[in-house]
Order: sequence, then C-alpha cells, then structure tokens
Amino acid sequence: MREFENRVVLVSGAAGNLGKAVASAFYEAGAHLALSDLHPEPLLSAFADSSRVMVLGCDLTQADSSGDMVGKVLDRFGRIDAVAALTGGFSMGAPLHETSFGEWEIMMKLNTATLFNLVHAVVPHMRQRRAGRIVTVGARTALSGKARMAAYTASKAAVIRMSESLSEENKHYGINVNCVLPSIIDTPLNRRDMPDADFTKWVAPGALADVIMFLASDASRAIHGASIPVYGLC
Repeated sequence: MREFENRVVLVSGAAGNLGKAVASAFYEAGAHLALSDLHPEPLLSAFADSSRVMVLGCDLTQADSSGDMVGKVLDRFGRIDAVAALTGGFSMGAPLHETSFGEWEIMMKLNTATLFNLVHAVVPHMRQRRAGRIVTVGARTALSGKARMAAYTASKAAVIRMSESLSEENKHYGINVNCVLPSIIDTPLNRRDMPDADFTKWVAPGALADVIMFLASDASRAIHGASIPVYGLC
C-alpha cells in the first residue's frame, strides 16, 4: 500500500531510533519526506539515492533555525501535509530539590521549545491550506508525577497540554493534532540501561511508527486532541 503517495511528511528528530522507523514507514508508504535532525548525518547515507527525500540539519530549540527549515521544505515540495514531531530527550536521577536549573531547562528546551518552534513555523501554512496532520510524542510517565523524573515528566505533560490546545485552536481549519503516549520504547540505549528487563514487553519503534502513520492518515480525520496510549505489554 502506498497510502501517502504524493503527500509531504515532515519528520523532526528523524535520526533517532524512533525517527528512523517513522521515516522508513512513511517512505515505504510512498511519501515525499523532509527529514530534520540536529545531527542529520546518518540520514544522508540512508536516503542518498532517493529524489523523494530531503535531509535538513536543524536546531529546533532555535526559532530562526526552525523557520528556515520549514521554509526550505516549502520551497522544495510546495506544501507540508503532515508533521511527525519526534524531537525530544530524556533525563532522570536527582530528586526535584536537587535538580539543577540547567537540567530542568534542557528538558524544557528539548521537549517543549522544539514543539513550540516547530508549530510556529508550520501551522500558518496548514491554516492557509486548511489541511494538515500533526502528531506529537508525549509519554505514559507524564500522566502522573514520578520520583527523580520531575523535569522529564513536567516537560512531557506540557507536550500533551500543548497538543490539546493546538487541536482546539486548529481543528476548524482542517488540521488534526494528536499525541502518542509510549511506555518504554525498545531501543539499544534502553536495553543498555535496563539489561534485566523483559524487552518483549516494550514498544518496538516500528509498532509506534504504525500508530503515528495512522494519526497522519485520512483514517484519523475524526480524531482531534487525543492522547493515544501505546504501552505494548508494560
């Protein structure tokens, strides 16, 4: 099936484990892809021979860099039909009263400022076209406070609320905004950090990519502002 043939999909954080799975899934579905990452080098070799793919280096924590990146995508493809906003980060360790402001600020920048800057650049275009899909990534752990994870859970909770607000503001412009809430994603880093865990219970990046693709498709046209649990067997 080439459900996304002739559609333009922007994937931020595309060089990460989830990003690569999402990019591959959309590519196999026929999409034209704009793949953005702070460190895009792995993407250059992976999609070097494809005329359907453009790879862009971008620091989404910076508003100017975000706007320039989206402008280049529009110059190349003429439109953006869907956005998979995957840029983010994870940190845990100290209790809140011992967490440095620098660590707090990093989580807010990686998980909220990146989304803030991306939608500032993309939403006006989608409103003008009165069409678009935006999929964000929250986290199951953001549904309640967790010890030694205050900065992370607060920033991901903000992503959920931002997504709901975006949905309310833009659903009458033909724009669907929804959020996925993964539990533990099966990545090499998580396996290294939790070597005694049962990896079969975690969420495979490809399985999460399937949910993101659904939310970016016409089949999700009646879904607005949802936070979709993707927990695997956890």
